[in-house]
Amino acid sequence: MGAMSRPAVCFGSPSPEHDISVLTGLQAVHALGGAGADPIALYWSKSGDWYQVSSSLEATDFADGLPRNAEPVKLLTGSEGGFHTEGRRGKTQLLDIVAVVNCCHGVPGEDGTLQAMFDLAGVRYTGPSQWGAAIGMDKLAFSAAMATANIPSLDTWALTDSTEVPGPGPFIVKPRFGGSSIGIEVAQDLDTAKALARSQPLLREGAILQRYLADAIDLNISVKTCPDRAFSVIEKPLRAPDGHIYTYVEKYLDGGAAGMASAPREMPAELDPKIEGRLRSYADAVMDVALVRSVARIDFLLDGSSLYVNEINTTPGSLSWYFWAHEGIPFAGLLQQMLQEAASGPTRRFRTDGADGVALRGAGGMARKLA
Repeated sequence: MGAMSRPAVCFGSPSPEHDISVLTGLQAVHALGGAGADPIALYWSKSGDWYQVSSSLEATDFADGLPRNAEPVKLLTGSEGGFHTEGRRGKTQLLDIVAVVNCCHGVPGEDGTLQAMFDLAGVRYTGPSQWGAAIGMDKLAFSAAMATANIPSLDTWALTDSTEVPGPGPFIVKPRFGGSSIGIEVAQDLDTAKALARSQPLLREGAILQRYLADAIDLNISVKTCPDRAFSVIEKPLRAPDGHIYTYVEKYLDGGAAGMASAPREMPAELDPKIEGRLRSYADAVMDVALVRSVARIDFLLDGSSLYVNEINTTPGSLSWYFWAHEGIPFAGLLQQMLQEAASGPTRRFRTDGADGVALRGAGGMARKLA
């Protein structure tokens, strides 16, 4: 690590959650800047191109697309991997980055795609590993992992035209690969759910089906591994007065720049101590099974006395800073903890054990292999 190494923050991405990612990223950039860290702001555009932008920009600067004075950068893999600025005569210069705060929500920034690119490029980063991101984003795989570990979770089915489910609805339909708000619908019966899966664009890459528990209470907890394993207070998000599930707009946009931090909630949630103890025990187990790293949010459903793990958000909105603010940790302090954890570990090393040329030398001609 060079003396001039700087932290970076990446945000945006070609995702339906692009705009929320920009908000989270700018919050992180401004918080680190206010703490004197001089962060590099890396914008991942809707087209998939990377740019270095000013750390003083505001959300409105991105409202119509690429902000002014954005400078193209390239993310290169291999032995010379990393973020490079484009110089004169085609030459590039490596940006000296200690680690990147990943603020990209949804696919492809939170599903393992970006994490794999960073691994191949030798870039250290906060948030989940490639494997942890993939498990967390695939709701069917996450549910199966919970069941295998005997952690209570809702029955989850892959929703296709041939899906059969015992008993009547209502059901909740979710994108199999996606965040916790966009594309979620309540269907009164299985036929309606199947029709949604066929017609809803966000469900075409995969959809899951769960029973809708209309009277269940949402309970969320944030967990972190930096500098040590820790658990926040538990929050109880308050549903809308008519009991409907908050939409993406209500959850993230109605609060303005504060985003989820301004959403109505009871924090800490008033819970029976036995329920709270079970929730914390389950959260501890989820961290191991889902390979949690950095900061995450785990969402639960309490239906009467039955407690279920609902899902995990491995790159939560505003990086769950409001949970840790309640614990006395300012946003800049949380970011610095995440960066220190990312910077202290090695970049991922890919193994080539067994690739010693023996199979190649004994292979003979390819013409014989194709006969």
